[in-house]
Amino acid sequence: MLMKALPFWPKLLQAVIGLLPVLCLAGCANIPLQQGTSLTSYQGLAAHKGLLTKAAMKADRDTLLEARTVRIVPTEFSPAAASMIKEPKDLRLVANAIDRSLCVSLSDRLEVVGDAENADLTVHANITALVPTDVVASGVAVATSFGSSMVLPVSLPRIPLGLGGIAVEAEALGTDGTQKAAMLWARGANSITEKPRMSQVGDAYSLASKFGDDFAKLVVNGKSPFGRWPEVPSGQKIWSTLGGKAKYAACRTFGRAPGVAGLVTGKFGLPPGWSDRGAISQR
Repeated sequence: MLMKALPFWPKLLQAVIGLLPVLCLAGCANIPLQQGTSLTSYQGLAAHKGLLTKAAMKADRDTLLEARTVRIVPTEFSPAAASMIKEPKDLRLVANAIDRSLCVSLSDRLEVVGDAENADLTVHANITALVPTDVVASGVAVATSFGSSMVLPVSLPRIPLGLGGIAVEAEALGTDGTQKAAMLWARGANSITEKPRMSQVGDAYSLASKFGDDFAKLVVNGKSPFGRWPEVPSGQKIWSTLGGKAKYAACRTFGRAPGVAGLVTGKFGLPPGWSDRGAISQR
């Protein structure tokens, strides 16, 4: 009955799908690469500019592939990034999302060890810039999404207003303290892949795990994570993403992923803190 009342919907849906690449670019927050002061060196970084992600990186492939163990230093944030967010706990949640993603993705090849253990590599990241998500605009986008889903088989793309983003830098150091891999990374939310969440860190939180996965792939494979076919996620990564116990005890410090609860709160545009309990030390 509803379909008969809306004979125009197939053409509208076709038009929306055809515009997806354009909307993705036009409705995307522009976040430039932001060099901080936390890396031991910024020399020799090769630039990459993808459809959504800006990055500059380097890697000592032979040394990285020889590594068997890794230690993760909790992610920090620059004063400039911290000043953009009202609630410190929200910023810590974003930083922890990076650590959790790093830990899970590094676990695909490397053994993640604790602070008191020796490691072939030590990884640390720093949030250099953060563009807050506009909470009011996100609320409107959530309402619009629900409204469109009532009359169309798919929701319309997010309204490209008040989009947030994040810039991060990270490096992996060898046992001699020299840099074996480094990356500057920046990405803004877009109207297609990031769902609106009514939180200042809604977009930064979503993008945090993408950075963690990109940098971990650089360390694990010793080469750029960009320009490659998508990989089938490992069993341990799928399990961890669904909220299961992490493969290594050192990763459990960063808490479990929100799993199904995160999907539900994300669907309704609720703040990430409603389902993500953060690091164990933050509880």
